[in-house]
Amino acid sequence: MLAIGDDAPDFELTDQHGDTTSLSDFRGEHVVVYFYPRADTPGCTTEACGFRDAWDEFTDRDITVLGISDDPVSDLDSFAEKYDLPFSLLSDEDGTVSTKYDSYGEKNMFGKTFDGVFRNTFVVGPEGTIEHVYQGVSPDGHAEEILADIDG
Repeated sequence: MLAIGDDAPDFELTDQHGDTTSLSDFRGEHVVVYFYPRADTPGCTTEACGFRDAWDEFTDRDITVLGISDDPVSDLDSFAEKYDLPFSLLSDEDGTVSTKYDSYGEKNMFGKTFDGVFRNTFVVGPEGTIEHVYQGVSPDGHAEEILADIDG
């Protein structure tokens, strides 16, 4: 698992609008990079709406939020539109970026084994290093937890 002080792996992914987003585009500011398993499922919706509801607090602190899943861009677009999400959702369909962040691998659900995204979050500081790591995130209240840690 990436640790506090590690360099955050750079990436380039397509967002819900079809635009390319790179982590390096945000050098000089804080970036929340959160990984979530599947758009428009209960836990992922709770987590995304938490970031949406705290959006003003993130923008007041000049913090960018990037959500990453292995969903296709079309699913991300409908998810963002349905819940009026003001931040970028990035498609990592093959799990390459999620793997670099130790957030992709074998999962078991309902007796089936498959590869998927783990619910982890990383706060990347202005210099491109990891400042906070959250593993196995509980979706409810996660946005507020991050804000409190950044302010602390």
